[in-house]
Amino acid sequence: MNIHLSLGPLVSLIAGILILIMPRLLNFIVAIYLIVIGLIGLFGVGASHF
Repeated sequence: MNIHLSLGPLVSLIAGILILIMPRLLNFIVAIYLIVIGLIGLFGVGASHF
């Protein structure tokens, strides 16, 4: 039985749970997300799979 977990949904789930527990954490999670997406866009890492 193969279980394939993608990184995106797993990170989203963890971030959602953390935001529910600590709403002030939302600013940091959004900032980190935007920085990571920007770096991926600049360096073209979007083609690789984790």
